[in-house]
Amino acid sequence: MGLASQVYAEQVFKITAIPDESPTELARKAAPLVKYLEQKLGMKVQYTPVSDYAAAVEALANKQVDMAWFGGFTFVQANVRSGGKAVPLVQREEDEKFKSVFITSEPSINSLADLKGKTLSFGSASSTSGHLMPRSFMLGAKIDPDKDLKRVAFSGAHDATIAAVSAGKVDAGALNISVWDKFVADKKVDTHIVRVFYTTPAYFDYNWTVHADMPAALKDKVSRAFLELSPATPEGKELLALQRATRFIPTKAENYKGIEAAARSAGLLK
Repeated sequence: MGLASQVYAEQVFKITAIPDESPTELARKAAPLVKYLEQKLGMKVQYTPVSDYAAAVEALANKQVDMAWFGGFTFVQANVRSGGKAVPLVQREEDEKFKSVFITSEPSINSLADLKGKTLSFGSASSTSGHLMPRSFMLGAKIDPDKDLKRVAFSGAHDATIAAVSAGKVDAGALNISVWDKFVADKKVDTHIVRVFYTTPAYFDYNWTVHADMPAALKDKVSRAFLELSPATPEGKELLALQRATRFIPTKAENYKGIEAAARSAGLLK
């Protein structure tokens, strides 16, 4: 056992996640995962919430955490920020073909073109599924959110976007399809009032990312812990349901080249 591994073994394995939902929901999802990872890694695991997306990027780039749950765009930002030292390990099967939805309660809005002159809420400015990709598809449809819309707002999180549209604070909203589907399934949104009027094409999204400096043996252990999660076991079933995943699969940095290109063309990557 080399010195680096020894140092790691005595440390706490710290994880964080981009705050794309309410803090209580993120904590609820993290608790059983922390317990599971402690068993699998044989070390203490600690979940540290962060205030915003940028803080999650900085935490991983500066090695304040060992692993972070990123969206595609925050992964790209962390990779740029760390000089190419961000390594995406695993993603949910769903993240290979992720989508965003545009929702509204206005009968007059039935396409992206109908957003002209209207108000729209994105999620966080650094959100892949709540801002970058919806903006990218709007630009592709010749709609510039900053010029063609009456007002663009940022709710900060996907659930907050649903709330803003439901309350009539904005005419429309763009968010991650998995949060929308969960709200519909849990009957937390009245689909007679709020409806999806556009679903984007698929793209790569969320992943669990570690720093390149992590010892290879620990990287492998972490990957295996996620890849071994199976809906056939009670524990696996609970964890996968909380993560809204059918299963986890390996991923790689190249998968996020499309996101990086979209971010650069939308002028969002400095």
